[in-house]
Order: sequence, then structure tokens, then C-alpha cells
Amino acid sequence: MKRNILLFTLIVILLTSTTGCWNRRELNDLAIVAALGIDKQDDKFLVSVQVVDPSEVAANKGRSGSSPVTIYHGTGDTLFEAIRKMTTITSRKLYFAHLRMLIIGDEYAKQGIADALDFFSRDPEIRTDFYVVVARGATASDVLGILTPMEKIPASKMFSSLEVSEKAWAPTASIHVDEFITDIVSVGKEAALTGILVDGDVETGKKRKNLEEPDTPTNLKYTGIAVFNSDKLIGWLNENESKGYSNITNELYSTIIEVPCPSGGVLGVEVIRSKTNLKGEVKAGKPEINISMRTEANVGEVGCKINFSQIEEISALEKEVEKVIITNMMQTIRKGKKMGSDIFGFGSVIHQADPRYWAKVKDNWYELFPELPVKIKVDVRIRRTGTVGDSFINQVKE
Repeated sequence: MKRNILLFTLIVILLTSTTGCWNRRELNDLAIVAALGIDKQDDKFLVSVQVVDPSEVAANKGRSGSSPVTIYHGTGDTLFEAIRKMTTITSRKLYFAHLRMLIIGDEYAKQGIADALDFFSRDPEIRTDFYVVVARGATASDVLGILTPMEKIPASKMFSSLEVSEKAWAPTASIHVDEFITDIVSVGKEAALTGILVDGDVETGKKRKNLEEPDTPTNLKYTGIAVFNSDKLIGWLNENESKGYSNITNELYSTIIEVPCPSGGVLGVEVIRSKTNLKGEVKAGKPEINISMRTEANVGEVGCKINFSQIEEISALEKEVEKVIITNMMQTIRKGKKMGSDIFGFGSVIHQADPRYWAKVKDNWYELFPELPVKIKVDVRIRRTGTVGDSFINQVKE
């Protein structure tokens, strides 16, 4: 009995000593960082943070005329130092657990960004579910300063827009920071990031009047895929090449493909499902890649005379869509070979196919990569032609 009483007393003591959050932080003591930008200035890090003003984004609060976010800047020899220096101008400690976007400045990305990424992989407070993009032709500081319509917090706009465009359009890729780090250290695959552009005058975009006109003067726009070699930005893919990249890497969710009609005009096809498989082979001591892609699509818009009641017409349309997809993929592969960057992971595919061969060639893979044969096979199936059969264009009077 005494033993049970002693055990019960000990449990009570332990429970009372472990209650509460040992590392709790009051919301009033924190500055919630929604986005972070990194540039270089005179060999030092120039770090910009976009901090949310809770009073301006409250659900039932009317407009006060103030900005919903505040931008702070700091410089330092390390990223950590630059962030801590900001405490001299902020009234609260910066809190990164809700970080949504990491913006890398164009010029800094060309120099190599590995020295900044260690901070994000090491700090236990920072989650890795935020996206990384490159400020195309601009500084990260400029991108963070642009006020955006629709979303009060610009970082939320950037986050949502990247997800929507990837799933509905295709020439963008949503890459988390841990995926990016994996790609830049992997042998046999290089990294790629989506570019973000300031479309309009930067100074106008930083002012409240940027939100007061129906046709917003300055916008943030995703455009192109940034190609890396190791941790350095070496070039860009255009829109069609970016679509090809999404096709090859099996990241195509949906997009619109325009194909010419035999009788003139253009027809729009919506990709609804797509699956790409990469297979590597080593024949007679030489590697090759085989890409097979199966795509299902619907007819979205008809701008020409075509008769969907004839199977031959639909088959011809499928072949035309296949040609466009293959052209985009081949164009992207040629661009990657020209820049000397295996952003497709062909090296990793060869490694999986023949580990012994890969062990022999991995150190000089980029001598073989430009001459690597790549065979592409695309199978497109048109599932639906819409709620009407033939287009009314067929009935338009001559």
C-alpha cells in the first residue's frame, strides 16, 4: 500500500513539472514573416523580410490606408547575422514558422546560393513547406515590396498563384526548399526553379495606389524556368520549353495546347491527365533514354471547320497534339544539353538502370550528356469534344 502511494505521489510530481509549453511564445511578441528575399550587396547578404500586420488583415476590419505588410532589410556576412540585425529596427522578434515564399535575387543566384541554404535546413523553427523562386531580372527586395490585389498578403498571392498555375497551365514548377537542396547536391540531376517577374514599374507597385485601379499598374507574374548547374543559375527556359520540362519530369497536371486546323484556324485542347515514364538503357557501352508519355485531353475551343463525328478527324487531331508535345520536349532537351545542365534527371535514370556503368561515368557525365540519345513516344487520346458536336463555325454563311 505504501509502495502504491509513493508511486502515485511521484507521478503527480512529474506531471506538475512537465505541464505547459517550455518554448511557448506570445503572439504579441512575434513578427510573423510570410516571405523572405535574399540578395547580395558588396559581398554581404542583403536579407528582406515581409512581415504581416495582423491589424490590417483582420477579417472584419475596414481599410485604414496602411499597408497590410511591412518590409524590413538587414545586411550581414551570414544570413543568420543579417536576420538578427533586424531586431534593431523591428519591435518584435522575427518568427519564420509560417514562411510561405523564399525569393532568390537574379544576380545572387548567378553567383551560387548554397551558402544561404544551410540556414533553412538547420534552423528547427523553420518548416520546409515553403516554395523557392527566382526573381527574374530583379532583386528579391523589389519583388517583396510589390503590393498585390485579391490577396492582402503578397506572399499568400505568390504561394497560391504558383500552385494554381502549375496545376492549370504547366510552365511553372512549385519546388519546396528541401527538394531544391536535394537537387543541387544530387549526382545525375540538376535543380530548376520557377522565375517571378515584376510586370510594370517597381516603384509604382510598392505604393498603395497600385491596388486602387481596376487595371493594376504593376503585377507579379510567374514566367519561365530557371536552370541551375550545381547551385548557380545559368539560364532560362521559355514558355514552350518550360512546358516541355513539365512533360518530361511528370509534373504536367493540366494545360492548354493549341494546334493548327487542316482548313486553317486554331483548335484548343485541354490536357486533363498525363503520365510520363523515363527509362534508361545502356547498349554496347552507350547510354540512352526512352520517354513514354500517355495523355488524355478534351477539346476546349474550336476556331475552325472540323467534323468530330468522323473518327479520322479525331485521330488526326490526336496526332497533331502529339507533335506539339514532342516538339516542346525535344526543344527543352536541346536547351538543357546546350547549357550543360541535366535538369531532367537523366543521369539518375541511367544510374538506376545500370549502377555499375554509372559508377564509371558519373564523374564525366556532362561529357556524355550532350550526345545522349533520347527517344520520345507520346500517346494522346481525345476523350470529350464538349457539350456540342460540330462547331457552329461549320454553319457560318460564306
